[in-house]
Parts: sequence; structure tokens; C-alpha cells
Amino acid sequence: MKLRDDEVADLQDLIQKLNSKNNTVVVEGKRDEHGLRKAGFSGKIFQFHSFKGIAKFADKIPKNGRLVLLLDSDRKGRYLTKRIVSLLEHRATIDLTFRRKITLITKGKIRNIEDLSRYVDSEWPVNKHLYLPTRNVE
Repeated sequence: MKLRDDEVADLQDLIQKLNSKNNTVVVEGKRDEHGLRKAGFSGKIFQFHSFKGIAKFADKIPKNGRLVLLLDSDRKGRYLTKRIVSLLEHRATIDLTFRRKITLITKGKIRNIEDLSRYVDSEWPVNKHLYLPTRNVE
């Protein structure tokens, strides 16, 4: 399951767009946060499972600003996405476009956010001093 060079470049551009906006990102757990950080995201991340329930999560999420949901594409992730959207649609602006773009760019190869770290390890050269992905110029 390898990504082509254009897919890797598109993913890097997507992460840069996510960084450029003042977004709060929601992921499922620690591995997803680690994968997103390793891919170069430097913004604020909330781990859904650290809140111990959907009601506590809904109470703790900031009411203003954009909330980007990057939950997995498995059955549980789709269920949680629907529940979070139904609970928070009147409280916050919810953005699902980044998850859709990841699926479109990779043609479904990345189903879990934690999988981003695998592609960073194997295909994205990382500048270890800045901890940001660099583009491979050959």
C-alpha cells in the first residue's frame, strides 16, 4: 500500500492548509494524534476518548471557532462522526472536508488517521530539527 509522489505532495499541502487556519482538530485517540503530529500538524488537537463519553466531550469542546473532525473511516469512526455532528451542529462550526479530502487524495488507502505516520516514516523525508515534513526534490 504505497502512495504515489503526487498523493504524498497533496497530503503535505492538505496538512499545510490545516495548519494555516486556526482549527481545532478532533481525533479518536493517542495514536491518531501522534500520526497527525508526525505528518506535520501543529495546531490544537482533542482526543475524543480522553473525555470518557460523548456528553462530556460535547460539554468541553469550545463553542466558537471551527471544529475539524478527523475520525477514522471504520464503523466506529462513522458512528462517532454522526453523533458528534448531531450534538454539536448548533453549537460549533463542524468541518468534515479534510477527512473527505484525505480519502479522495489517497483513494481510500488511508482509512485511519494513525496511518499517516506510516507514510511519514516510509515516504516523507522529515527535517528532524523542525519536525516538519520536507518535500523530496529529485
